[in-house]
Amino acid sequence: MTRWTYVFGNGQADGKGSDKQLLGGKGANLAEMTRIGIPVPAGFTITTRCCADVTERGGQWPEDLWEQVLASLARIEELTGKRFGDAQDPLLVSVRSGAAVSMPGMMDTILNLGLCAATLPGLAAGGNDRFAWDSYRRLIQMMGDVVLGVDHELFEVLLEDAKRKAQVEIDADLSAAELEQLVGRYKTLVLSKTGAPFPDDPHEQLRAAISAVFNSWDNPRARTYRRLNDIRGLAGTAVNVQAMVFGNRGDTSATGVCFTRNPSTGENVFYGEFLQNAQGEDVVAGIRTPQPIDEIDAVLPGMLGQLLDIKQRLEQHYTDMQDIEFTVEDGQLFMLQTRSGKRTGSAAVRIAVEMVSEGLIDRPTAVRRVEPAALDQLLHPTFDSSAQRNVVSTGLPASPGAACGQAVFSATEAEEWAANGSDVILIRTETSPEDIGGMHVARGILTSRGGMTSHAAVVARGMGTCCVAGCGALIVESRERTATLGDTKISEGDWLSLDGSTGEVMLGRLPMVEPELAGDFATLMQWADEFRRLKVRTNADTPEDSVRARQFGAEGIGLCRTEHMFFGEDRIAAVRRMILADNDRQREAALLELLPLQRADFEGIFAAMDGLPVTIRLLDPPLHEFLPHALDQQQALAKTMGRDTETITKRVRDLSELNPMLGVRGCRLGILYPAIYDMQVRAIFEAAGRCESRGITVLPEIMIPLAGTREELAFLRERIEKQEAELRRDAGFSGPRLIGTMIEVPRAALTAGEIAEEADFFSFGTNDLTQMAMGLSRDDTGPVISHYIEHGIYERDPFASLDGTGVGRLVEIAAREGRERKSTLKVGVCGEHGGDPRSIAFFDAVDLDYVSCSPFRVPIARLAAAQATLARDAS
Repeated sequence: MTRWTYVFGNGQADGKGSDKQLLGGKGANLAEMTRIGIPVPAGFTITTRCCADVTERGGQWPEDLWEQVLASLARIEELTGKRFGDAQDPLLVSVRSGAAVSMPGMMDTILNLGLCAATLPGLAAGGNDRFAWDSYRRLIQMMGDVVLGVDHELFEVLLEDAKRKAQVEIDADLSAAELEQLVGRYKTLVLSKTGAPFPDDPHEQLRAAISAVFNSWDNPRARTYRRLNDIRGLAGTAVNVQAMVFGNRGDTSATGVCFTRNPSTGENVFYGEFLQNAQGEDVVAGIRTPQPIDEIDAVLPGMLGQLLDIKQRLEQHYTDMQDIEFTVEDGQLFMLQTRSGKRTGSAAVRIAVEMVSEGLIDRPTAVRRVEPAALDQLLHPTFDSSAQRNVVSTGLPASPGAACGQAVFSATEAEEWAANGSDVILIRTETSPEDIGGMHVARGILTSRGGMTSHAAVVARGMGTCCVAGCGALIVESRERTATLGDTKISEGDWLSLDGSTGEVMLGRLPMVEPELAGDFATLMQWADEFRRLKVRTNADTPEDSVRARQFGAEGIGLCRTEHMFFGEDRIAAVRRMILADNDRQREAALLELLPLQRADFEGIFAAMDGLPVTIRLLDPPLHEFLPHALDQQQALAKTMGRDTETITKRVRDLSELNPMLGVRGCRLGILYPAIYDMQVRAIFEAAGRCESRGITVLPEIMIPLAGTREELAFLRERIEKQEAELRRDAGFSGPRLIGTMIEVPRAALTAGEIAEEADFFSFGTNDLTQMAMGLSRDDTGPVISHYIEHGIYERDPFASLDGTGVGRLVEIAAREGRERKSTLKVGVCGEHGGDPRSIAFFDAVDLDYVSCSPFRVPIARLAAAQATLARDAS
């Protein structure tokens, strides 16, 4: 018989902390906390394997599951001294989800199961009628929404109406009689929407709730969250059935969510919030704005000390910052959950570095612990402190950073606006898990309700998105697509600026300043550099980008795209004259105009990269990309050049191609129009000579693009070498140089041994290599790729993360066979895959020498390369 359930309670547990794949993160940690003596209400966990089995059966349970559930429930009854369904002293339970990887708020929870007409008086025994009716209305609302499919908003409308009639602001002020009336209205709503009365049998409630949690594994918001966070390979969610403890039993009860360190800044201070006389979902949902945790002793004397003791024990045990949920029932503290806390990029870095200094972890663990993508949050601008701020309100600084965008009032609108290229600020009364898509694309999030541990705050911090929550002055009218902040009206499309570090909400767009990368960030990067094997270069086309990349730790330039230099206003006219020339004399005259401009570009880049290699790709795109295609633009060009429009139009038409990616581009362009490459090579040597005369060390690497055969590369290399002696003499350059090629044609990868005879280096252009190897146009197949990912045909976008099985095989073959033919061959990658952590692990595994990526991804690549080396050494 397969074991489906694992019990925990009273210091003993069937499972342990290492059982996350089986028991989910929540179940494994509940068992582990129980084992180490933390006060945890008794319960049992149904395994993730059971969820997978139920899913495969189309929702049908294994035959013996209910029998095991009842047996485990009986053990909880023994541990608590209460019976499920008992009229005198009923055991009530919660049913919560819990996958192996934390997915906060994405799956379902139901509290107070077991309450019904028969058990309600027993719960109210002792004169606490209000508590009993409050617990019952919460059960009906949660179960009605999660299990029975009644819209959550319909319950909220009835609750708001009850508060309005009672003339109270919060639900905790409703009386027992008013809550009893509300329960009646809730039951009527359920009957009208489902055609059946609310379930009155505790066991029927429990079975339905467990099934609902199983089903929530595959709900749209959970699928979206897994896709956005690249969570794969999990069996399903575990289900945790746990004895209820009540934070809403009265003024000596409370509930809260805390972090053992500040999840926004990483500071080693206890950080969190609590609500008196409330249940845990009230804090997470953001329906009431909670109080800071350091004020809890004012209502529950001595409780802060107990929490700090548990905080210390959990951090020492797990050696990581923990996100904990607790409930106090009649003055007694219980822990309901612990997990590694979501944190911002800056917090992750600070926590990792400080835990090393505290002796909790070692340097390799610190390097492994910080997600490379999280560094992205540290590398982007913040608001200029000298700028005038038009602050219209202040909320809670729920997730740090700076954001400017146009106001939108629904997640759907946020996704639509973002898809059209707009920066948006998502404004909501409070966010819910259904908003995950809009939250993902928003530059910032602003809510009127909720605290520092609300859904909006937790999810935003995990995404690295700026968030201001609990802005009490904000009144949101979502249907009218407007909001007000005092006397200020905000309409859809209005520009706002949010400061997630101060909670300030400002009208208009504030200027930004570049980040400073020092302190803990510099320390972590130094450790990463000590461990990594791969070098990290940057893709940069301007001196400004080169300087920035070097500040981020780039060890050279892996790709300088010369075509980007041709589009400037001071040179596009000369480029077009060169393309439209009727003879060699006209073409050479245009190229002579471009020579000093190109030389100045290279000179600035060489100076910025003093002492580091610079790989310059000679002109790659087809010539027609530099010409205007609209008739009015062709007419204007003809007028400027003193030519007739018909001649210009015919030339554009002659150069146009049905499939430009496979047309006259790359080395083919250099072979057909050799004067273009001659000018670029001259500019490189002259710039190198000028820099060398200023004491700058120049290490140029001339890259010939798109070579598919040895003969193509040999033809162009020979042409460069024939001119080289004269070019060096005229330029006064004596330093080394390399000539290599970009491997982006599958044939080149498969004949790399031959091509290596003519190359000093290979640089894999994985963007085009992916297009050609997979038969996918990057510009045209976005919807196809999205559809494939959604239906499990592709695991991930092959243009974002390298297809290791196919394209990666080409990279591996080319690197190996190239080095077999020429042992000194330098091999790197310059596609954007060079900044993707998953791809970097592959490149490290096949022993490339370096990766190259955009400047802002250089620190990410440095950290990912270190993690790849550490993982490789550990295997």
